[in-house]
Amino acid sequence: MGNNGKPGPRGRTRSSILTRTLLAPNAGPMTLDGTNSYLIGAPGAASVVVVDPGPVDDGHLAALASAGPVELVLITHHHPDHTAASVRFARLTGAPVRAVDPAFCVNGDPLRDGEEISAAGTRIRVVATPGHTADSVCFHLPDDGPNGSVITGDTILGRGTTVIVHPDGSLGPYLQSLSALRALGPATVLPAHGPTLPDLAATCEEYLAHRRDRLDQVRRALADLGPGATVEQVTDRVYAETDAAVRFAAEASVRAQLEHLREPGDPPGRGGTR
Repeated sequence: MGNNGKPGPRGRTRSSILTRTLLAPNAGPMTLDGTNSYLIGAPGAASVVVVDPGPVDDGHLAALASAGPVELVLITHHHPDHTAASVRFARLTGAPVRAVDPAFCVNGDPLRDGEEISAAGTRIRVVATPGHTADSVCFHLPDDGPNGSVITGDTILGRGTTVIVHPDGSLGPYLQSLSALRALGPATVLPAHGPTLPDLAATCEEYLAHRRDRLDQVRRALADLGPGATVEQVTDRVYAETDAAVRFAAEASVRAQLEHLREPGDPPGRGGTR
């Protein structure tokens, strides 16, 4: 990483050539070290783009706003640890907020899949990646170093794997989104939680393999327990060593996997790779 990954002014850390990150003070079992808010801007640009202003925390928002005139705010998905401060930050900076869901836009239009945004001296491509939530998007920065970078929100994390909560989240679209991101090649991964990762395509392969393995484990559990098995029983088998603090997330993942296996076209033994 540029700047040796060291914090800059007000805790901002250089995460790639075109981005800096500011960690929100909301660490927890589901947010890991906290939510990464990103600042996008080419060297010497007169403005910045902020991705995911995060929770309502005056110090965090002031640090984001002080990075330079904020031209635009982009949202990866609607979860509160990414969006709770959107309205306050829009008032603080005067910048429009754009998201897929119009309910989370402030004086800005909804994002469109494939749209290319020119802002802060660079190009930002919108990539629809439903799965974690129905409105999840990633932001591809093709000019960010030799392989580009992708701000992945919660679609890909810097550590561990993401949770899919049905019905807002859905495993089938999530697998398709991972395949679409894999096609972007070895871009730098800039996740909303956890550290930067060096190779998007390799990470997508790992995520897809993990999901195939989990689906096979769920199939085996259903074969052993019978068709009347409950979410709780399957979770006991598949996520036996899960910490009690995140047991609810494990049950949500099982529920999403069971819904996926009920969908037409899931080939037995294929692990939902369609």
